[in-house]
Amino acid sequence: MPGTPNPMAAGLGPTPAVSMKTIQMTGLWVDVYGLAELAPDATSVAVLWLHNPRTRSKEEMADIAARAVAAHNASVQKTKKAAARRGLVAAAFDQRNHGSRMVLQEANGAWRNGNATHAQDMFGVIAGTAADTSLLIDLFGSYVFPEREAGFVDRHLVLGVSLGGHSGWQLMFRDPRVVAGVMVIGCPDFINLLSDRARLTKLSTFDAATKGASFLGSKDFPQGLMQSCFKHDPRGMVFSKGEPVWPASEGEQEKVKAALRSRVAGKKFLVTSGGADKLVNYECSRPFLDVFKKAAQTWPDLELSVEDNVYAGIGHEFSADMVKDSVRFIVDAVSAEGRTIAHVSSNADERSSKI
Repeated sequence: MPGTPNPMAAGLGPTPAVSMKTIQMTGLWVDVYGLAELAPDATSVAVLWLHNPRTRSKEEMADIAARAVAAHNASVQKTKKAAARRGLVAAAFDQRNHGSRMVLQEANGAWRNGNATHAQDMFGVIAGTAADTSLLIDLFGSYVFPEREAGFVDRHLVLGVSLGGHSGWQLMFRDPRVVAGVMVIGCPDFINLLSDRARLTKLSTFDAATKGASFLGSKDFPQGLMQSCFKHDPRGMVFSKGEPVWPASEGEQEKVKAALRSRVAGKKFLVTSGGADKLVNYECSRPFLDVFKKAAQTWPDLELSVEDNVYAGIGHEFSADMVKDSVRFIVDAVSAEGRTIAHVSSNADERSSKI
């Protein structure tokens, strides 16, 4: 679509040779990378879920899939840790209204492209893709390893780019089985992101004098969409209708801590942002991330890990340094001795299935 650059051109040289098999799962085409390379003595498998950028498709995720799988397999050869017997496969499927799931191309456009329902369309894809991933997690083992015990797939991770970064944030907060995530040029605060975009687009519903107060609840960002943000977006899950700021009182701090404990305790986050990104400006994420990082430091009992990297001079792209850091993070997260699906409480599973 015109005006939407491809953020996936990293320029890292040849992509490693890794097998890929396309499998129909739950009515979706899923590209699974690394099955042929799984070690015969693997006792468990981790799955890296890949979410593509806006206006792109699952095929765009082939390079990072191959790099992650190849790096993990190379790491296994160098270590004798018990966790090294855990294999890694990567799985990519098209976001809603993308690739093989295309319904209306214009619905992927922004306001400046003439799409009056840009906010609703974009949020629907984000929340829908997170929900799709949860269902695929339910059944992945049944499709790919039907003769193995249910616990053979014991860990899930996510990496998303741009639009996929937004859905990756939501998946990390909605599904307790996803224990590590790489959010590439994504944002955990949809309200802030789209408010900034409305300002830049100079929408009539955005009044700069009131800092966009008239925009929220307008035809361009309806009340129903706001309610969905409070329900599904990380900012809403933690702060409800409030602003993403560090709570002043102990009582409010306990509410934030409880929300984080129920959603992301024990999880690992890598956030990669371009310092010169104008499409998904880091400033839109900063208020939430400032609280998120402070929470991880203030409450070590949450066992929450947040690595927040801003790459100077980088625009809206998955840069070479971002790719390298992402692969390093994934390899470490797969081999870590931390939480697996077996440690997820039944209450958490029930909550995830209802969202």
